[in-house]
Amino acid sequence: MVMALRNEQLPPTLHATEPTPHVDWSKGQVRLLSDPVAWPHDPERPRRAGVSSFSISGTNAHILLESADAAAAEAEGAGTDDETDDAVGTATTSDTAPAASAFAAPHSVLPVLPWILSARTAEALRGQAERLAAYADQEAAGVARSLVVSRAALEHRAVVLASGPEDFRRGLDALTRGETPAGVVRGMARTRIAPVFVFPGQGPQWVGMADELLVSSPVFAARFAACADALAPFLERPLVELLRDGSEGGGRPDVIQPVLWAVMVSLSALWGAAGVVPAAVVGHSQGEIAAAVVAGALSLEDDARVVALRARAIAEELAGLGGMVSLAVPESRAAQLVVERAGFRWRLSTVRPRRWCRGMPTRWTR
Repeated sequence: MVMALRNEQLPPTLHATEPTPHVDWSKGQVRLLSDPVAWPHDPERPRRAGVSSFSISGTNAHILLESADAAAAEAEGAGTDDETDDAVGTATTSDTAPAASAFAAPHSVLPVLPWILSARTAEALRGQAERLAAYADQEAAGVARSLVVSRAALEHRAVVLASGPEDFRRGLDALTRGETPAGVVRGMARTRIAPVFVFPGQGPQWVGMADELLVSSPVFAARFAACADALAPFLERPLVELLRDGSEGGGRPDVIQPVLWAVMVSLSALWGAAGVVPAAVVGHSQGEIAAAVVAGALSLEDDARVVALRARAIAEELAGLGGMVSLAVPESRAAQLVVERAGFRWRLSTVRPRRWCRGMPTRWTR
C-alpha cells in the first residue's frame, strides 16, 4: 500500500476475480478492484488507505496510511551530504561557523528534530556537543541525517531535541557543561551481549544425527573429520559409521558419547565460521569435555582421549550399577520415599504435576 501511495496507482485485489454475492455492491462506494486504478494526488485532500490484519487466533490490527505532502518530500532531500557530513564528521572546530541555510523548511513538517551524538568517553561526548553547536544554524534535517549515517555508534550517547536553532544551541551548550535539561537525554548504550555455548550430556542423540551437515557444510565436515582422526585409536569402528548406524552400540556410552562429543565440537566450529563466537562455554556431564576443547583448555587430541576413556570406563565398570531419578518433591520427602520403598517404578499424578520414583540407588549425585 505504501508503494500504491508512492506510484499513485491502486493495484488489483489479489486472489479474487469475482465479488462475493453476499454483499450488495450497488450500495455505497466500495468495490472490488479487478484492474489497476489510477490514484492521483489531490492537493485539497491527502490520500488515505486502511490496512487490516485478521490473525488465525482472533487478534485484529488496523493501521491508517496517509500520503505525505510535497514539503515533507523536499525536506527529505534538503541540504547536501558533503556539507553536513563534513560538518559533523570532523573532530576539529572551524573558526567561522557555516552560513545559515533554510532552517524553517523542514520544521514546517517536523516541529521537533533529534540530533544524535555518540562518543567513546563522556569527555569526548561533551567535546562533540561543543563543536556541533557551531552548526546550530545549519539545515537541521540534513545535520540530523548526517549524525546518524556518518558517525559511529559508540558507547556514550546523547540526544538533543529541538525545534529551532536557539533550542539546539541551548541543548548543546547544556550538554557541553554535563547538564541534561528538558530536551536533552544522555546515557550509556548497552554493551553487546555475547552468546554462551551450553554443551549437554548424553541423551539428546538420535540415529543419523548431523548426517546432513556432513554433506552440506564443509566446515562441519572438516572439523568432524579431525575429531574422527583424534578418536580413531580408541574406537572399534570409524566415527562416521557409528553416527549413521544405530544397530550397533545401542545405548552404550562408549559409542554414544564420542559421537556426541564430535558433533558438539563440530557444531561449535560451524557457528564460529558464521561469526558466532561465544564469550563463555559451559557443559553438563560429558558436555564439559566438549566445552574444554572449545575454550582452548585442552587440545583436540587430549580432549578426544578424555571423552573416549571416560566413556569406556562408564561402559565397562559402572554400567548397570546405578540409576538417576528426577523427583519434583522436597529433599526430605525424596529421602523418605527411597528408604520406604522397595523395587523401582515411577508414577505421574494426574491431579498435580508431581513425579516420584522409588527404589534404593547405589550412587548419589547431587
